[in-house]
Parts: sequence; structure tokens; C-alpha cells
Amino acid sequence: MKNIKPFCLVLFSFILSLSLLVTAYAGVPTDQMKQTIDKVLDILNNKELKKPGKVKERRAAIRKAVGERFDFEEMAKRSLALFWKQRTPEEKKEFVSLYSDLLERSYIKKIENYSDEKIIYTDENVDDGYAIVKTKIITKRNVDIPIEYRLLKKNNKWEVYDVVIEGVSLVNNYRTQFSKIIRTSSYEGLVKRMKYKQEEELFGEK
Repeated sequence: MKNIKPFCLVLFSFILSLSLLVTAYAGVPTDQMKQTIDKVLDILNNKELKKPGKVKERRAAIRKAVGERFDFEEMAKRSLALFWKQRTPEEKKEFVSLYSDLLERSYIKKIENYSDEKIIYTDENVDDGYAIVKTKIITKRNVDIPIEYRLLKKNNKWEVYDVVIEGVSLVNNYRTQFSKIIRTSSYEGLVKRMKYKQEEELFGEK
């Protein structure tokens, strides 16, 4: 699963140090996303959790904060597309678990070494339970990276179901990758690859 990297970039951009955060527009979806960002920043800046012996505790806290904002089941469903309907309830549960675990692990490794950047919230569009929060990351080299967060409303809570970075959709990107693997191999082949990647990550954390 080498192509997991695009997701890392997206999530790393999502949670880069926001000590220089600038808000050009703020509505409810934007505010809720900022709440998540603040939670993760608090974890990253917690002196107690920065200690070597607190790695697992710190990462668990980050995973919890991210999981509260990203709807991994919806993302997994959209990434599998038509193949999702062919799965049994047990297979769906397993896939969502693998999907979220791999992405979260890759993401956490990136943000633990976050550096000072600036993010600007430029706009927000809301339409019948769906929202798009438009942002722009400004790097140290003064390069702008446009990022859109697509959210859906569930029980008065806005959850991320896709991220578009420089015009490229995360979900569409993985849908293409997963479809290719399933068509050239099988769904079982895709799951096998994901489990292998998961085992690699677990071994690396020991």
C-alpha cells in the first residue's frame, strides 16, 4: 500500500501547527473543524505526553481526536464504491477498521513532527446537510496549497468524508487504487495488502 502517502500529506496539512492561524471565514462547519485542530494541538503541546514513555498514550489521544471528526466508515464506503455493496456486514466492519487504522497510523507519524506553518480558512459553502470548508496552507517557503474539506452533517455534528488537495480528491484517489487492485487481483487481495501494511506499522512501533 505504498500509495498511502497522499493521505498523509492531506492529513498533515490539516493539522500542521496553527499557532499562526488566520481565519478569513468561519461558520459552524469551520468552527467544529477548528475545535478538532485545537484538541490535537493541545495533545502535541502537552509536556507530559511528549515524554518518551508516553508515545502510545499520546498517539491514542490523537487517534481519538481525529476519529471524532473524520467519518472513516463513510470514507471507506465511498472509496470502495460499488464493491462496498458486495461486502457482507462482517467484511465491511473489517475493511473500515483496516482503512481507518492504516490512515491514522500514517497520519500520526507525520504530525508528531509538525512545524510552524500558517493556514487560512478562505470560505465555507453549506447546502442541505453537506458543507465544503475551503482552506489554504501557506508554507515556510511562501507556497500556497489549497485544501477543501468536504463534510456531512450527522446529528448536528459535521464530519469529514473527503479531502481535496490541489484539486485531487482523496476518496477518488483511493477509489481508483482499490478498484485496480480488486479487478487485477481480488477484494481478498486488497485486504491482504492492507493487513500486511498494518503488521508492518505495528512492528515498527515496538
